[in-house]
Amino acid sequence: MNLIFAGTPVFAAVALEALLDAGHQVSLVLTQPDRPAGRGLKSQSSAVKQLALVRQLEIAQPPTLRDETFIGQLQRLGADVMVVAAYGLMIPSSLLVMPQLGCLNIHASLLPRWRGAAPIQRAILAGDCETGVTIMQMDEGLDTGATLLTTTVAIDGDDTAGTLHDKLARVGAELIVRALRELPLVPVLQNSVGATYAAKLSKAEAAIDWSKTAVEINRQIRAFNPAPGAFTLLAGQPVKIWRAEPAGACFAGAAPGTVVQIEAGVPRVAAGNGSLRLLELQRAGGKRVAAQAFLAGMPLTMGCRLGA
Repeated sequence: MNLIFAGTPVFAAVALEALLDAGHQVSLVLTQPDRPAGRGLKSQSSAVKQLALVRQLEIAQPPTLRDETFIGQLQRLGADVMVVAAYGLMIPSSLLVMPQLGCLNIHASLLPRWRGAAPIQRAILAGDCETGVTIMQMDEGLDTGATLLTTTVAIDGDDTAGTLHDKLARVGAELIVRALRELPLVPVLQNSVGATYAAKLSKAEAAIDWSKTAVEINRQIRAFNPAPGAFTLLAGQPVKIWRAEPAGACFAGAAPGTVVQIEAGVPRVAAGNGSLRLLELQRAGGKRVAAQAFLAGMPLTMGCRLGA
Protein backbone atom coordinates (compact mmCIF):
# COMPACT_ATOMS: atom_id res chain seq x y z
CA MET A 1 0.00 0.00 0.00
CA ASN A 2 0.92 3.63 -0.44
CA LEU A 3 1.11 5.13 3.06
CA ILE A 4 1.60 8.38 4.89
CA PHE A 5 3.08 7.67 8.33
CA ALA A 6 2.76 10.09 11.24
CA GLY A 7 4.62 9.40 14.48
CA THR A 8 7.37 10.66 16.75
CA PRO A 9 8.81 8.44 19.53
CA VAL A 10 10.33 4.96 19.60
CA PHE A 11 6.87 3.35 19.88
CA ALA A 12 6.06 4.78 16.44
CA ALA A 13 9.48 4.02 14.94
CA VAL A 14 9.05 0.32 15.70
CA ALA A 15 5.78 0.34 13.74
CA LEU A 16 7.27 2.29 10.83
CA GLU A 17 10.11 -0.18 10.48
CA ALA A 18 7.67 -3.11 10.48
CA LEU A 19 5.57 -1.47 7.75
CA LEU A 20 8.64 -0.91 5.60
CA ASP A 21 9.86 -4.46 6.14
CA ALA A 22 6.40 -5.71 5.13
CA GLY A 23 6.86 -4.05 1.75
CA HIS A 24 4.60 -1.02 2.09
CA GLN A 25 5.48 2.17 0.26
CA VAL A 26 5.76 5.11 2.65
CA SER A 27 5.44 8.23 0.52
CA LEU A 28 5.88 10.65 3.41
CA VAL A 29 6.81 10.56 7.08
CA LEU A 30 5.33 13.20 9.36
CA THR A 31 7.05 13.74 12.69
CA GLN A 32 7.43 16.44 15.33
CA PRO A 33 9.99 19.21 14.75
CA ASP A 34 13.46 18.75 16.22
CA ARG A 35 13.61 19.99 19.82
CA PRO A 36 16.29 20.68 22.45
CA ALA A 37 16.93 17.65 24.66
CA GLY A 38 19.41 16.35 27.20
CA ARG A 39 21.66 18.29 29.55
CA GLY A 40 23.21 20.28 26.75
CA LEU A 41 19.80 21.09 25.24
CA LYS A 42 21.09 20.23 21.80
CA SER A 43 18.55 19.96 19.00
CA GLN A 44 17.48 16.33 18.69
CA SER A 45 15.51 14.51 16.01
CA SER A 46 12.70 12.16 16.90
CA ALA A 47 13.19 8.39 16.75
CA VAL A 48 10.90 8.31 13.71
CA LYS A 49 12.94 10.93 11.87
CA GLN A 50 16.17 9.10 12.62
CA LEU A 51 14.76 5.89 11.14
CA ALA A 52 13.30 7.73 8.15
CA LEU A 53 16.69 9.24 7.37
CA VAL A 54 18.34 5.81 7.49
CA ARG A 55 15.64 4.36 5.22
CA GLN A 56 15.86 7.41 2.90
CA LEU A 57 12.23 8.42 3.25
CA GLU A 58 10.68 11.81 2.53
CA ILE A 59 10.19 13.69 5.81
CA ALA A 60 8.03 16.66 6.83
CA GLN A 61 8.01 18.28 10.27
CA PRO A 62 5.21 20.87 10.21
CA PRO A 63 4.38 22.65 13.48
CA THR A 64 0.69 22.23 12.60
CA LEU A 65 -1.42 20.25 10.15
CA ARG A 66 -3.92 23.04 9.50
CA ASP A 67 -2.07 24.74 6.66
CA GLU A 68 -4.23 24.36 3.53
CA THR A 69 -1.25 24.45 1.17
CA PHE A 70 0.43 21.61 3.04
CA ILE A 71 -2.81 19.60 3.09
CA GLY A 72 -2.99 20.00 -0.68
CA GLN A 73 0.53 18.59 -0.96
CA LEU A 74 -0.51 15.58 1.09
CA GLN A 75 -3.55 15.01 -1.08
CA ARG A 76 -1.43 14.86 -4.21
CA LEU A 77 0.47 11.89 -2.74
CA GLY A 78 -2.59 9.71 -3.36
CA ALA A 79 -2.06 7.68 -0.18
CA ASP A 80 -4.28 4.65 0.41
CA VAL A 81 -4.14 5.11 4.17
CA MET A 82 -2.47 7.24 6.83
CA VAL A 83 -1.01 5.40 9.82
CA VAL A 84 -0.67 7.40 13.04
CA ALA A 85 1.26 6.35 16.15
CA ALA A 86 2.00 8.73 19.04
CA TYR A 87 2.40 11.63 16.63
CA GLY A 88 1.63 14.46 19.04
CA LEU A 89 -0.40 16.73 16.74
CA MET A 90 -4.16 16.77 16.26
CA ILE A 91 -5.23 15.45 12.86
CA PRO A 92 -7.81 17.83 11.32
CA SER A 93 -11.02 16.44 9.84
CA SER A 94 -9.89 17.29 6.31
CA LEU A 95 -6.97 14.86 6.71
CA LEU A 96 -8.97 12.14 8.45
CA VAL A 97 -11.05 11.58 5.32
CA MET A 98 -8.39 12.32 2.73
CA PRO A 99 -6.82 8.86 2.22
CA GLN A 100 -9.06 6.31 0.54
CA LEU A 101 -9.07 4.08 3.64
CA GLY A 102 -8.86 6.90 6.19
CA CYS A 103 -6.47 7.21 9.11
CA LEU A 104 -5.56 4.28 11.34
CA ASN A 105 -4.15 4.87 14.81
CA ILE A 106 -1.99 2.49 16.85
CA HIS A 107 -3.00 3.08 20.47
CA ALA A 108 -1.30 1.46 23.46
CA SER A 109 -4.37 0.38 25.43
CA LEU A 110 -7.54 -1.66 25.17
CA LEU A 111 -9.89 1.14 24.18
CA PRO A 112 -12.06 2.64 25.56
CA ARG A 113 -9.87 2.19 28.65
CA TRP A 114 -7.07 4.73 28.81
CA ARG A 115 -7.79 7.15 26.03
CA GLY A 116 -5.21 9.91 25.95
CA ALA A 117 -1.51 10.65 26.21
CA ALA A 118 -0.14 8.26 28.87
CA PRO A 119 -1.99 4.94 28.64
CA ILE A 120 1.01 2.79 29.57
CA GLN A 121 1.83 4.64 32.77
CA ARG A 122 -1.80 5.01 33.82
CA ALA A 123 -2.44 1.29 33.43
CA ILE A 124 0.45 0.51 35.80
CA LEU A 125 -0.58 3.20 38.29
CA ALA A 126 -4.11 1.84 38.39
CA GLY A 127 -2.91 -1.68 39.08
CA ASP A 128 -4.36 -3.12 35.86
CA CYS A 129 -3.48 -6.77 35.27
CA GLU A 130 -3.56 -6.37 31.51
CA THR A 131 -3.49 -3.81 28.76
CA GLY A 132 -2.89 -4.10 25.03
CA VAL A 133 -2.89 -2.40 21.65
CA THR A 134 -5.87 -1.20 19.63
CA ILE A 135 -5.90 -0.36 15.94
CA MET A 136 -8.51 2.37 15.63
CA GLN A 137 -10.19 4.15 12.73
CA MET A 138 -9.56 7.75 13.70
CA ASP A 139 -12.32 10.31 14.08
CA GLU A 140 -12.31 13.87 15.44
CA GLY A 141 -12.52 12.79 19.08
CA LEU A 142 -9.68 11.88 21.42
CA ASP A 143 -9.18 8.15 20.81
CA THR A 144 -12.94 7.71 20.31
CA GLY A 145 -12.94 6.13 16.85
CA ALA A 146 -14.20 2.67 15.99
CA THR A 147 -11.81 -0.17 16.82
CA LEU A 148 -10.60 -2.57 14.13
CA LEU A 149 -8.21 -4.96 15.90
CA THR A 150 -7.01 -5.48 19.47
CA THR A 151 -4.38 -7.61 21.17
CA THR A 152 -4.18 -8.11 24.94
CA VAL A 153 -0.86 -7.96 26.80
CA ALA A 154 -0.39 -9.02 30.43
CA ILE A 155 1.18 -6.52 32.84
CA ASP A 156 3.71 -8.43 34.92
CA GLY A 157 4.35 -7.52 38.54
CA ASP A 158 7.83 -6.19 37.75
CA ASP A 159 6.92 -4.36 34.54
CA THR A 160 7.97 -0.73 34.38
CA ALA A 161 6.62 1.80 31.92
CA GLY A 162 9.79 1.13 29.93
CA THR A 163 9.48 -2.65 29.72
CA LEU A 164 5.74 -2.50 29.06
CA HIS A 165 6.31 0.13 26.36
CA ASP A 166 8.71 -2.21 24.56
CA LYS A 167 6.22 -5.10 24.68
CA LEU A 168 3.40 -2.92 23.36
CA ALA A 169 5.58 -1.39 20.64
CA ARG A 170 6.33 -4.85 19.25
CA VAL A 171 2.68 -5.88 19.45
CA GLY A 172 1.56 -2.61 17.85
CA ALA A 173 3.96 -3.08 14.94
CA GLU A 174 2.69 -6.60 14.32
CA LEU A 175 -0.94 -5.53 14.63
CA ILE A 176 -0.78 -2.63 12.16
CA VAL A 177 0.89 -4.88 9.57
CA ARG A 178 -1.88 -7.40 10.08
CA ALA A 179 -4.56 -4.70 9.89
CA LEU A 180 -3.34 -3.44 6.52
CA ARG A 181 -3.11 -6.99 5.22
CA GLU A 182 -6.72 -7.75 6.27
CA LEU A 183 -8.41 -4.49 5.21
CA PRO A 184 -11.28 -3.83 4.98
CA LEU A 185 -12.00 -4.75 8.60
CA VAL A 186 -15.33 -4.50 10.39
CA PRO A 187 -15.32 -1.41 12.64
CA VAL A 188 -16.66 -1.80 16.17
CA LEU A 189 -18.01 1.35 17.81
CA GLN A 190 -16.54 2.08 21.22
CA ASN A 191 -18.80 1.94 24.25
CA SER A 192 -18.21 5.13 26.19
CA VAL A 193 -19.35 3.38 29.38
CA GLY A 194 -16.19 2.49 31.27
CA ALA A 195 -14.01 4.84 29.24
CA THR A 196 -11.07 6.26 31.18
CA TYR A 197 -8.69 9.12 30.39
CA ALA A 198 -4.91 8.74 30.54
CA ALA A 199 -3.77 12.27 31.30
CA LYS A 200 -0.19 13.25 30.56
CA LEU A 201 2.13 12.68 33.51
CA SER A 202 3.20 15.67 35.57
CA LYS A 203 6.42 15.96 37.57
CA ALA A 204 4.35 16.69 40.66
CA GLU A 205 2.92 13.17 40.46
CA ALA A 206 6.43 11.74 40.69
CA ALA A 207 6.82 12.80 44.34
CA ILE A 208 6.32 9.79 46.62
CA ASP A 209 3.71 10.10 49.35
CA TRP A 210 4.86 7.58 51.95
CA SER A 211 1.42 7.57 53.59
CA LYS A 212 0.13 5.56 50.62
CA THR A 213 0.29 1.77 50.68
CA ALA A 214 3.46 -0.06 49.72
CA VAL A 215 1.65 -1.54 46.72
CA GLU A 216 0.57 1.90 45.48
CA ILE A 217 4.05 3.36 45.91
CA ASN A 218 5.60 0.43 44.06
CA ARG A 219 3.20 0.99 41.16
CA GLN A 220 4.21 4.66 41.12
CA ILE A 221 7.91 3.78 40.99
CA ARG A 222 7.31 1.35 38.11
CA ALA A 223 5.02 3.73 36.20
CA PHE A 224 7.54 6.59 36.37
CA ASN A 225 10.46 4.46 35.22
CA PRO A 226 12.19 5.49 32.94
CA ALA A 227 10.73 9.01 33.00
CA PRO A 228 10.53 11.23 34.92
CA GLY A 229 11.47 8.94 37.83
CA ALA A 230 9.64 8.72 41.16
CA PHE A 231 11.46 10.65 43.86
CA THR A 232 11.56 11.41 47.54
CA LEU A 233 13.61 13.71 49.75
CA LEU A 234 16.50 12.73 52.00
CA ALA A 235 17.75 15.51 54.26
CA GLY A 236 16.07 17.96 51.90
CA GLN A 237 17.76 16.59 48.80
CA PRO A 238 15.89 14.75 46.01
CA VAL A 239 16.53 11.06 45.60
CA LYS A 240 15.02 9.06 42.76
CA ILE A 241 13.89 5.53 43.39
CA TRP A 242 14.02 3.36 40.29
CA ARG A 243 13.26 -0.08 41.68
CA ALA A 244 11.65 -1.37 44.85
CA GLU A 245 9.56 -4.26 46.12
CA PRO A 246 6.81 -4.52 48.73
CA ALA A 247 8.16 -6.15 51.89
CA GLY A 248 5.04 -6.95 53.90
CA ALA A 249 3.87 -5.62 57.25
CA CYS A 250 5.96 -3.00 59.01
CA PHE A 251 7.03 -2.52 62.60
CA ALA A 252 4.23 -1.11 64.79
CA GLY A 253 4.33 2.63 65.26
CA ALA A 254 6.81 3.38 62.46
CA ALA A 255 5.91 6.65 60.75
CA PRO A 256 5.53 6.45 56.95
CA GLY A 257 8.85 7.16 55.24
CA THR A 258 10.96 5.88 58.15
CA VAL A 259 13.86 3.55 57.44
CA VAL A 260 13.00 0.62 59.71
CA GLN A 261 15.61 -1.89 58.61
CA ILE A 262 18.80 -2.21 56.60
CA GLU A 263 19.51 -5.79 55.64
CA ALA A 264 22.29 -6.88 53.27
CA GLY A 265 22.72 -3.25 52.25
CA VAL A 266 19.06 -2.80 51.27
CA PRO A 267 16.93 -0.29 53.20
CA ARG A 268 13.36 -1.12 54.16
CA VAL A 269 11.03 1.85 54.49
CA ALA A 270 7.65 2.09 56.20
CA ALA A 271 4.63 3.03 54.11
CA GLY A 272 1.09 3.89 55.15
CA ASN A 273 0.34 0.19 54.94
CA GLY A 274 3.21 -2.25 54.66
CA SER A 275 6.78 -1.44 53.70
CA LEU A 276 9.12 -1.31 50.72
CA ARG A 277 12.64 -2.53 50.11
CA LEU A 278 14.48 0.06 48.00
CA LEU A 279 16.63 -1.75 45.46
CA GLU A 280 17.90 0.92 43.05
CA LEU A 281 18.32 4.63 43.78
CA GLN A 282 19.91 7.79 42.40
CA ARG A 283 20.99 10.95 44.17
CA ALA A 284 20.95 14.34 42.45
CA GLY A 285 23.79 14.53 39.93
CA GLY A 286 24.63 10.86 40.43
CA LYS A 287 23.99 7.63 38.56
CA ARG A 288 21.39 4.94 39.10
CA VAL A 289 22.98 2.40 41.42
CA ALA A 290 22.01 -0.61 43.49
CA ALA A 291 21.03 0.10 47.08
CA GLN A 292 24.33 -1.19 48.47
CA ALA A 293 26.34 1.28 46.37
CA PHE A 294 23.94 4.09 47.20
CA LEU A 295 24.31 3.54 50.95
CA ALA A 296 28.09 3.71 50.61
CA GLY A 297 27.84 7.35 49.60
CA MET A 298 24.68 8.65 51.28
CA PRO A 299 23.69 8.98 54.94
CA LEU A 300 20.67 6.67 54.81
CA THR A 301 20.55 5.06 58.25
CA MET A 302 18.10 3.29 60.52
CA GLY A 303 15.44 5.67 61.83
CA CYS A 304 15.97 8.43 59.29
CA ARG A 305 12.88 9.77 57.54
CA LEU A 306 12.35 10.03 53.79
CA GLY A 307 10.10 12.64 52.29
CA ALA A 308 11.31 15.62 54.29
